[in-house]
Amino acid sequence: MASTLPPADPPFQPGNGSASSGLPVEAMFQQIMQAVQLSHRQISELKQECTELRLANASLERQVREGLQWNIHPSRNGTPGFMTPAPSSPKLHPKLSPFLTHAVPSIIMTSPGPEHPHFKPSPLGDNALTSFPFGNRDIPGFYVVIPAGGAGTRLWPLSREGHPKFLLDLTLKGRSLIQATWDRLLPLSSARRTTIVAGPSHVKSIMDQLPDLHADNLFCEPGPKDSMAAIGLAAAILAKRDPEAVIGSFAADHMISGDDAFLSAVAEAVEVAKSDYLVTIGIAPSHPSTGFGYIRLGEKLGLKEAPNSRLVSSFKEKPDARTAASYIATGNYRWNAGMFVTKATFLLQLLQEYKPELYDGLIRIADLWEDEAARHTTIPEIWSHLEKIPIDNAVAEPAASEGRVAVVPATFGWDDVGDFSSLAELLPAEANQPRILGDASLVVTEQVAGGIVVPGSGRLITCLGVDDLVIVDMPDTLLVTTRARSQEVKRLVKKCRDAGHKNLL
Repeated sequence: MASTLPPADPPFQPGNGSASSGLPVEAMFQQIMQAVQLSHRQISELKQECTELRLANASLERQVREGLQWNIHPSRNGTPGFMTPAPSSPKLHPKLSPFLTHAVPSIIMTSPGPEHPHFKPSPLGDNALTSFPFGNRDIPGFYVVIPAGGAGTRLWPLSREGHPKFLLDLTLKGRSLIQATWDRLLPLSSARRTTIVAGPSHVKSIMDQLPDLHADNLFCEPGPKDSMAAIGLAAAILAKRDPEAVIGSFAADHMISGDDAFLSAVAEAVEVAKSDYLVTIGIAPSHPSTGFGYIRLGEKLGLKEAPNSRLVSSFKEKPDARTAASYIATGNYRWNAGMFVTKATFLLQLLQEYKPELYDGLIRIADLWEDEAARHTTIPEIWSHLEKIPIDNAVAEPAASEGRVAVVPATFGWDDVGDFSSLAELLPAEANQPRILGDASLVVTEQVAGGIVVPGSGRLITCLGVDDLVIVDMPDTLLVTTRARSQEVKRLVKKCRDAGHKNLL
């Protein structure tokens, strides 16, 4: 019977200079050595990151020890980055980073000096933490841009399409999120240099809430086109008004604690932007969030006027939990809060390079903007053909790969209030009790831990033996879910739309 086995490979002969696979022994050895060298480089990079983290921790701990005497005196001037001063912006408990000592850092009272009267470093790392005890923080030539959009889906039914979360007072302080954003940024730019980009359905509400907003500083976009078109529109208009304008884009619906640290970081970002960089502000992460994008810190820029500034090595998309934890462990990553500061003309230059069609459309719109008739006829037609894309994908990511994006790391508390779970974290409550947004007398609980209740209908809500629930009771709609699934609320919104309940959205 004939054998069906394949013929055996000929034995390897040392003298013939090749292995049985046909690959020369020298090439195999070279590949092995390259792999070993790559591993050594990666280990070296990890060691360097660990060293930087240890130094940063040691520096911050030293500053905390030296500053405890200051921090126990409530009568001092100014506030550090982990405390919020008295104005009407939200007073929140900041989320501290797990790799930093959980204590309030020291304050070193310094004067900006005559050369840079509007500059002070932001409080982070190996540079001195400073307070700003002076009355005037206005930065000449700096324009604030506040994109105010949203479909009202993530906090539905509390927020709606016609009344999104930036119009809501989610902290019960008497000011909506957009009003708090206005309050926070006004010291840097004044009302004359504060602009808002919003859709037609929100214009009246914004003007009602911000009576000091100049009418010609409210840029009404004909339709939602994501952040690049909105910020690009403001940049194109402001560049025509002031070719030297430095703009800063800050979302209307984010919560920030530590106004002093926030304003410090923005002031430093303006200094970096003057050197032709697209500058973002990186938030020290408090936990390995999978809901935020990340920024990997690159080399220090070495700018005297901006000692904390660094290049952005790369932007990272929202990671899984394990990847997020590995980011935080290195100490070299920050949350991407979507805050950008740059020259208006430089942003347009980047847009012309990376998205020329979008650039051309925005320039055409800016040329026609002051023409009232064109604003109602020609501009909507041009706008409808613009690409819908976030600013990160359009210009930030490609520019970062070419070393044209910088970051100012900062320590203020920040949250984008992306769902009811994150909103619950920002509201006060007794230990193991649910958070209540509204009239607490309308909520009665027994053996209930965690969760958030919104008694918006005015009727009594009672809960027995249920934990971590989200209950939003509005006059026309009731939502019940869990905190763990609160990010999926927008799926319900879609089903309600498909079922014909558009009037409730």
